[in-house]
Amino acid sequence: MTAFLKLVQTTAFRLTLVYLLVVALFAAFLLGYFALNTRRLMNEQIVRTIDSETGELTGQFEAAGLRRLVYIVESRANQPGSSLYLVTTPTGAGVAGNVASLEPGVIERTGWVETSYRRLEEPDGGEHTAMVKVSELPGGFRLLVGRDLAEREHMFRIVAIAGRWSVAIVIVLGLVGGLLVSRRVLRRIDAMTDMSRVIMAGDLSGRLPVGASGDELDRLATNLNTMLEKIETLLRGLKEVTDNVAHDLKTPLTRLRNRSEAALRHAASEADYRQALEATIEESDGLIRTFDALLMIARAESGEPRADMVMFDAAEIARDVGELYEPLAEEKGLALRIEAGSLAPVRGNRELIGQALANLIDNAIKYAADAAPVPARVPAVAGDGPADADPARLVPDAPPMFPAPPADVVVTAATVGDRVEITVADRGPGIAAADRTRVVDRFVRLEQSRSKPGSGLGLSLASAIARLHGGDLRLEDNAPGLRVVLSLPRAAPA
Repeated sequence: MTAFLKLVQTTAFRLTLVYLLVVALFAAFLLGYFALNTRRLMNEQIVRTIDSETGELTGQFEAAGLRRLVYIVESRANQPGSSLYLVTTPTGAGVAGNVASLEPGVIERTGWVETSYRRLEEPDGGEHTAMVKVSELPGGFRLLVGRDLAEREHMFRIVAIAGRWSVAIVIVLGLVGGLLVSRRVLRRIDAMTDMSRVIMAGDLSGRLPVGASGDELDRLATNLNTMLEKIETLLRGLKEVTDNVAHDLKTPLTRLRNRSEAALRHAASEADYRQALEATIEESDGLIRTFDALLMIARAESGEPRADMVMFDAAEIARDVGELYEPLAEEKGLALRIEAGSLAPVRGNRELIGQALANLIDNAIKYAADAAPVPARVPAVAGDGPADADPARLVPDAPPMFPAPPADVVVTAATVGDRVEITVADRGPGIAAADRTRVVDRFVRLEQSRSKPGSGLGLSLASAIARLHGGDLRLEDNAPGLRVVLSLPRAAPA
């Protein structure tokens, strides 16, 4: 009983009932129209037949007189069928015909009337219904011609009964079909409900079942599965970020505490305290930069800055940011070259694009410096032969014997088809192809970068900003070094 109630309470069954009600009303309307139209057509046929006979009999009376009319009426009245005839005198007495009695006053009225009557061959039998036409003849005689309506009523009853049965069959079949459809839909919904309970219990890897029909439930399940995949990815990322934040912030916080504790225990002068405080401030600034980067990534991924998007030239941004980093590149012994002469229109948040580019250039300079030439140390010669050379004595400030050209960092901004690509290429150690996908995640730092300052958020921030603007961040081999491409949609001209 419970299963039946569940079937009856389903939306599919209720929709089936509504559909059945509409269909039943529509079918009843059509059948009623058909029945009434059939009755009207039969009435028109009866009227035409009676008019034809009345005209013929009136013509016989006018041409040959009463005797001829009586003869024809008697001969037709004696034939089996549904035709009715009656000829009366001016006083109302019957002269010829097959009608025994009529409703009072019918024969005195001229024209059409639907009346009950008794046939002459069965004067004591049951009453019948007929449609008759009464005509007045010369000399006061009256002529009645009619047709029994039993055949019409019989046909009308057949149509009505057939219509009722048709509606009943439609309703029964519709109910059965509705129950079957509801049962099928309910099975699918129960499967989705069971899986949703599994997911609510904490198993985010579960997915709603999707059939092969491609109907609305399949589309809903597909969209929900996509949403679940996104939620699972976000929660996994949140867990990783939480773990990484706890791990990466533990070290600087521990250093802060230890430095403060050491200053309290061992500092003997104002200079010692000042040195400890300066180191603490520097460490705190690094923590603040880490949290600022996390906040900026969160804002970029949430789409919050979309209201600030304007049209600007990406080439101009590349020139401005590149010029800011030229002194740092020169300090590292690198040549920073900017190739951004042509117009590269972009619609977006200017500050965020600039921040992303600054992170990319900063990374490029940081790691390209590893490929820059290192001052060589040559042996200090004490005598005339190699035996007098002391390998342990080296001259650190001697110029390199074979100076190598400095590693370049190249910043470009150009239009490529319907995209604007801002590229930062360096000649540093590069990133292995297997690591290029995960290196854009938060707090990911490869082995060669562990010794360098940073939080591991630069590429993650640049990737989030690219996605915010409908673009992407690609890491490619620069042979040698790394080539990072910030690809954005090209803005249409105003």
